[in-house]
Amino acid sequence: MTYDFCIIGGGIVGLATAIGLLQRRPGASLLLLEKEDSLARHQTGHNSGVIHAGIYYAPGSLKADLCKRGAQATQAFCAAHGIPFEVCGKLLVASSALELQRMEALLERATINGLEVNRVDAGELREREPNIVGLGGLFVASTGIVDYRQVCRAMASVIERAGGEVRLEVQVDAIREEGDRVVIRSGEQSWTARQLVACAGLQSDRLARLAGVTVEHQIIPFRGEYYRLPASKNEIVRHLIYPVPDPDLPFLGIHLTRMIDGSVTVGPNAVLGFSREGYGKFSTNLADMAEYARFPGFWKTIGANLKSGVVEMKNSLFKAGYLQQCRKYCPSLQLDDLQPMEAGIRAQAVLRDGSLVHDFLFLETPRMLHVCNAPSPAATSAIPIGEMIAQRLLKSV
Repeated sequence: MTYDFCIIGGGIVGLATAIGLLQRRPGASLLLLEKEDSLARHQTGHNSGVIHAGIYYAPGSLKADLCKRGAQATQAFCAAHGIPFEVCGKLLVASSALELQRMEALLERATINGLEVNRVDAGELREREPNIVGLGGLFVASTGIVDYRQVCRAMASVIERAGGEVRLEVQVDAIREEGDRVVIRSGEQSWTARQLVACAGLQSDRLARLAGVTVEHQIIPFRGEYYRLPASKNEIVRHLIYPVPDPDLPFLGIHLTRMIDGSVTVGPNAVLGFSREGYGKFSTNLADMAEYARFPGFWKTIGANLKSGVVEMKNSLFKAGYLQQCRKYCPSLQLDDLQPMEAGIRAQAVLRDGSLVHDFLFLETPRMLHVCNAPSPAATSAIPIGEMIAQRLLKSV
């Protein structure tokens, strides 16, 4: 049998792409392959569970549009499939005069993007969040929380009801484009498809090279380390609490996040990972490290971000430094409040000149589309991202 479509990757972008294709081509045959024994095992299942509103993105940009539409689509999908979610709102808290200036720029962006955002002064901040301190803040009402693993399981059910197949524990080890089809192999198994989409996240550059595509970037893993607060602190905040981000850094900073299960987490930081898929504190994969050490863009990135990288690494090794970042806006937290929690790993695409890829990065052939970078927040934006990828793939036929 030759499938109409094959998707590699069982994270939320791969699943949303499969749904997008089946919606545009009802009755098409589709096969989704995932190497793990369950869906959403990597980036999707290790994020903070936030449904972002889109306050950070430049007005009129694709990111801003996808995030806003994605938040609405995610909430609608959850409502339709009985998945618990909550629109609890987010407070961006300014702890310095510089952050107050940055806050004003964010407010201007949000207004242009049509988001409901309100400025709050220090007094109102205390009223809203008695355990949080700051010079002021921005309240983003439309930010929500959800368990994206539940979303992925529901998406898989949608795919299967539409006639698609989802197969787990399939490690693809060969991809070959042959005229009007693509051959995909895993050990002794093989499949053929008229078109292939690879949404492989942390392994996206490797899958592209495996398929014979020229790759000029590399995925560098960055660990995002979280802590969970004790159950006695589950009521410490009413909303999500974020610092005002530094626009020169690609990460949002350590924040307090209410989770849909009622717990509260702190994080993530951003430190270089020594393994693409090793989530333990000192997980190391020498092959992964050797691969990025040979890549010239890695050293240029490290050099350009050395100061912040050293601070992040120090705070990773010494919990007191991590706590200090949290206590800027939540001074009641104590060292014992930071309880262990599994880290996440972000697949950061880096170019040979050392620049970080912040936009979409697609590599295409006549029969394949490799999603090598889907910018944050990809989980929030996944449904419209999947529609966009499906539309792009079908236009190429």
